[in-house]
Amino acid sequence: MDRAQKEKVVEELGQIFESSGVVVVAHYEGMTVAQMQDLRARMRDAGGSVRVAKNKLAKIALEGKPGASMAPLLTGMTVFSYSEDPVAAAKVVDAYAKTNDRFVILGGTMGNAALDPAGVKAVAQLPSREELIASVVACIGAPAAQLAGAIGAPAANIAGILSTLEEKAAA
Repeated sequence: MDRAQKEKVVEELGQIFESSGVVVVAHYEGMTVAQMQDLRARMRDAGGSVRVAKNKLAKIALEGKPGASMAPLLTGMTVFSYSEDPVAAAKVVDAYAKTNDRFVILGGTMGNAALDPAGVKAVAQLPSREELIASVVACIGAPAAQLAGAIGAPAANIAGILSTLEEKAAA
């Protein structure tokens, strides 16, 4: 890899570290190509990505970035899993680590906060952005539905009374 390619990789990694909601670092030593492709597919389905890079280049890219605290984790065969959604990558990585003992979570970052393996698990248990949006919409919509029901109830009662009176008058 020549100097220009290295500079490009450092720039790409820098953008990943700045723009991602969460970055998880893990060891993947001993994993097969098929297992790595499975991890990539799961991450892609969740809206995230997986990136393998040289630790030296990643450390250079981390300088001055919000996730600089994870530099000590970059030893051995490391892989970065990241997503814009602060929960998606952590959920996928946590689930994958439970099924593959060769995939070991080392930690990561969420914004400026450093995460240890327990922190990654805790983030993985949080609801995703879509789940939070759905619950907020439900909370906002519930009072409106109750209000519409309360407004419509008297009219329905009056209509019921009128139809009963009509039936009695017709009989």
